[in-house]
Amino acid sequence: MQHKVKLTVIDKKLYPELQAQYCANPESGACPMYEIGDEFIFERYGEADDFWKMGMGRQCSEAWDAVARYIYTGLQDGSIMRGWMKDERIMIACCSDGTRPVVFKIERMDYKVLYISGIGCEKCREKIRAALEALEGVTTVSFREKFTEVYLENDVEDAALKMAVEQCGDYTVEKID
Repeated sequence: MQHKVKLTVIDKKLYPELQAQYCANPESGACPMYEIGDEFIFERYGEADDFWKMGMGRQCSEAWDAVARYIYTGLQDGSIMRGWMKDERIMIACCSDGTRPVVFKIERMDYKVLYISGIGCEKCREKIRAALEALEGVTTVSFREKFTEVYLENDVEDAALKMAVEQCGDYTVEKID
């Protein structure tokens, strides 16, 4: 099984009274780097290694310090926060800016990569998508140029994935990562 981590900005706070009291610019305002709803996907598969590139595309050391360990843990199939969060694949954290913190949801996304031969068109993809999404535990199917990602709520046996695809027609699952 492979893992990605989705980072979502779920809230921004502003404490103007603290900025007025402590900041060199007492009217600094809210964090200019992130907006509520911003999403960032971190992956380490094939050529992709977003973690080592600080994947967010925005350079904010306060935010990176707050979330990096959870992102790394999720990418390595670890429990992000066992016993604290309702779901150990999810963590809520915020940056350490005391006058304008940003709150992030960090979510480990589990998936398997299927290399399927015989896919020729969108109709083929839709048939395969429907068969895979009908399996218990499969949440989403995403077709990439060279492979297919099957996102999972819980582990699904490779044999079940292979059978679902190959029963759709003249398709062969060459490999599953």
